[in-house]
Amino acid sequence: LHPSHQIFTWGGGNYIPPQSLTLSCPVCRQTSILPEKGVAALQNNFFITNLMEVLQRDPECSPPEACSVLESVSAAAACQPLSCPNHEGKVMEFYCESCETAMCLECTEGEHREHKAALKTQLDAIRNRLPQLRAAIELVGEISKQLTDRKNEAVTEISSTFEELERALHLRKTALITDLENICCTKQKVLQAQLSSLLQGKDNIQSCSSFTEQALSHGSATEVLLVQKQMGERVSALARHTYPEQPHENSHLDCQVETEGLRRSIQNLGVLITTGAVGHTSVATGEGLRHTLVGQHTTVTVTTKDKDSELVKTGNAALRAEIVSMDGAVTTETEVVDNKNGTYEVGYTMRSEGEFSFSLLLYDQPVRGSPFRLRAVKPSDVLQSPDDVKRRVKSPSGTGGHIRQKAVRRPSSMYSTTKKKENPIEDELIYRVGTRGRDKAEFTNLQGISTSSNGRIVVADSNNQCIQVFSNDGAFKLRFGVRGRSPGQLQRPTGVTVDMNGDIIVADYDNRWVSIFSSDGKFKSKIGAGRLMGPKGVAVDRNGHIITVDNKACCVFIFQANGKLVTKFGARGTSDRQFTGPHFVAINNKNEIVVTDFHNHSVKVYSADGEFLFKFGSHGEGNGQFNAPTGVAVDANGNIIVADWGNSRIQVFDSSGSFLSYINTTADPLYGPQGLSLTSDGHVAVADSGNHCFKVYRYLQ
Repeated sequence: LHPSHQIFTWGGGNYIPPQSLTLSCPVCRQTSILPEKGVAALQNNFFITNLMEVLQRDPECSPPEACSVLESVSAAAACQPLSCPNHEGKVMEFYCESCETAMCLECTEGEHREHKAALKTQLDAIRNRLPQLRAAIELVGEISKQLTDRKNEAVTEISSTFEELERALHLRKTALITDLENICCTKQKVLQAQLSSLLQGKDNIQSCSSFTEQALSHGSATEVLLVQKQMGERVSALARHTYPEQPHENSHLDCQVETEGLRRSIQNLGVLITTGAVGHTSVATGEGLRHTLVGQHTTVTVTTKDKDSELVKTGNAALRAEIVSMDGAVTTETEVVDNKNGTYEVGYTMRSEGEFSFSLLLYDQPVRGSPFRLRAVKPSDVLQSPDDVKRRVKSPSGTGGHIRQKAVRRPSSMYSTTKKKENPIEDELIYRVGTRGRDKAEFTNLQGISTSSNGRIVVADSNNQCIQVFSNDGAFKLRFGVRGRSPGQLQRPTGVTVDMNGDIIVADYDNRWVSIFSSDGKFKSKIGAGRLMGPKGVAVDRNGHIITVDNKACCVFIFQANGKLVTKFGARGTSDRQFTGPHFVAINNKNEIVVTDFHNHSVKVYSADGEFLFKFGSHGEGNGQFNAPTGVAVDANGNIIVADWGNSRIQVFDSSGSFLSYINTTADPLYGPQGLSLTSDGHVAVADSGNHCFKVYRYLQ
């Protein structure tokens, strides 16, 4: 039954649910898909059907109703035994699932014996996984229990908080009503006193009037004369008396409770904090994972990701760092700074030299590659090479501008190559192409680099006066370009881009124009001649306009594809709309223009028509700082990737210019990176100018 999942249909297959598309094998529980015609189209199990025929044919072999199914099968088999073809006289009472054949006892001891050994090996292999599964079950169960505990704690906290707020509301309600009563009572006392005075005056006048009227009506002249004086004085006194006829109080008593703001506050009251971050997909980057100098503050970046390796863009994750000596003693304090965007900076300062274990734990689970083996050395122990002296380095634009570049080796190159790749996960390099030379796939001072939607990488080989084209996996495709100063020739190609038609657009620094070639390298036209002084970077926006950075003139030109000038902006200087040696340009998903301002150590962003929007960056070596930025690219999410030339690194920023992470280049360090672009398969290609090659990296999207 089992090996071929044959089905014995009983009662027309009524045990299969109507409309069901699958059924489960009764032996192995493997799920199989039913044919279009349902159960009736399945292959019959002839062993069972033959067995049924045997049972129906020979009543003597039918067991009593109380017998088990196993006994039924044994009885049926006894009625019609099958002889083994290999061992005469032996009954085939066993079945080998591996070979899908029946066999006798001697077969099991002979040619089929190895199946037992193989099965035992397989059994041992899966049994060996049981401890791992038990540990995983225990861990996940514990996390589930902790989650429930956290939820219950949060429910208790929410309940107590809102009960306290209810008490506060009740107290405020009582206080308002009490104040209301007091104010009303005070006002009422004034009004009641006035009413009492007025009522008294009214009674006095009525009483006097009544008495006087009666005296005049019913009294004799003698009687009137007797009371005239007294009555006159009384009437005169009442006539002169002043009564409080104007209200001494008002009825104004309202209660204004401004509830709109409070309602909004209540609607937003309380924030539930969590992340989907997990340790095994989150990554740590930075040379400080492996090497540091004693006494020097060092930071590494942790970028959190969820179970699907998607970047977590919120903070608040429980990240813990621990540095211990090899004997397990905690030696160094660490600090974790939450950037609130899914990345964290872990800082430490080693007080002694030696080998250490550097653990990064996210929710008590190690991030990828943790724990790291960290080596701390004294600054005096760092071997210097002849290149490790401070020197003047020529600006990569070749314009004669100079900046001071620290040439002290980066920590990754202090040690032997055997140390560099202890943890391959640490480095994001996929491959590199090129060495110094003049042949195919060789370069001399390559500058710009661009990529196309059809999977090509295009490189401006500046000192070889040519353009080289490769596939996304680094395979050489073609090379074109002839040195010269005539249209179609190249004198010093610096920037390169590919437009929507696949045409290759090249900024030629020394010819002072932009040349346009077909995808196979045939010259089509040139633009900007007579206007440009030293074009460096070039890009194409969503309108098909060609954006050109003029490094010498310190401005940005926007041309139509036919060469007609749309507009230009910028001048030499340090303000927002000025540049000092601008280099490369990229266009983001809003059609905005992103320019690297080399000597101003910043990246500036402008609208499609050149209005300044914002800038980021300052001079330095810290996160988000630059020492002369060059290449720039923007991904589909708006993240901005920048080549930091003087610091020989690549930094990743979000769309507003906030630092996210580095692209890790530890194992094969960059030296003066220039052009930078994103390949169609989502990697970063960078022109490593100082090493005369280009490299392709994964990065944290």
